[in-house]
Amino acid sequence: MTDSRQVTQDFLDSAQYLETSILQYESVYGQDFVSPGGREMALEMIARMALGPGAHVLDVGCGLGGSAFVMAREFGLKVDGIDLSRNMLALANRKLQTNGLAASVDLRWGDCLELDCSDCYDAIYSRDVFLHIHDKVRLFTTLWDSLRPGGILLFTDYCCGSESWDKDFKAYVEDRSYCLHSVVEYVDLISAAGFERVIGEDISARFIEILEADLVRIGESALEQATRVKLEQSWLQKLDRCKAGHHRWGLFTAVKTGA
Repeated sequence: MTDSRQVTQDFLDSAQYLETSILQYESVYGQDFVSPGGREMALEMIARMALGPGAHVLDVGCGLGGSAFVMAREFGLKVDGIDLSRNMLALANRKLQTNGLAASVDLRWGDCLELDCSDCYDAIYSRDVFLHIHDKVRLFTTLWDSLRPGGILLFTDYCCGSESWDKDFKAYVEDRSYCLHSVVEYVDLISAAGFERVIGEDISARFIEILEADLVRIGESALEQATRVKLEQSWLQKLDRCKAGHHRWGLFTAVKTGA
C-alpha cells in the first residue's frame, strides 16, 4: 500500500518547496509568510477567531511561521504549528529562535491526518493547505476530534468553480496533485464531520486584488530577471484562471459544539 503522506512530503520538499522556491514565495508574500495576503491577511483572519489570551491554537501547515508568530506576539495565544515540509520547517524554526517566541510557539513536523489528541485545541487555523489533502472526510473528522467543545475551525483554501474545468485548469491541478472543491462542496464536507455554524465565503475578488498587488511587488523586486519573469508568468496565469471563474478562493469558519 502506498504511503500517501510520504509521497506528499517528498513532492513538497523535492518540487514545490525547495528552499530557493520558499524564499521566492517569501519575497512576494512578505517576511515569514508563504500564503496569499501575507501579514495583513493573517491579522484579519486571526482577529476573526476572537480568541482570548492564552487560548491554544493548532496552525495546520504553518509554513515559515508567520501566522504563529503574529498569534503569539500580538494576540497572546499559545500555538502548535505543524507542517509536512521539512525544508519549510528548517527555515521556520530558525525564524522562531530569532523572534524569541519559543515559549509560546512550537513548530514541528506533523501530518494533520494523524493527529493523536482529542479535545486539545481552542482553535484550528490553516491557510491554503487543505488543497494538498485528498482525503477530506478523514481530514475534517480528525480536526473535529482535535478541537475542544466550542472550538473554532478557520481556514482559507484554493477552491474551484462549479462549472466544468477547462483543459488548462485541469492540467494545473493535476500537475500539482491538488484536490479542489467548490465552496458549497466544502461547506457540506465540514458539516458532515459534525461541525456546526459552518460558513463558507467565496473571497475570490479579494484574491484577485492580492494577485494584482503581488505582480507589482514582483516587478519591483530585486530578484534576478529570470526568476522575476518566471514568477510574473505564474501569477498572470493564476490571475487569468481566477478571472475566468475556474480558480476560486474560499474562507471557512465552523464550530465544534456540544460536550
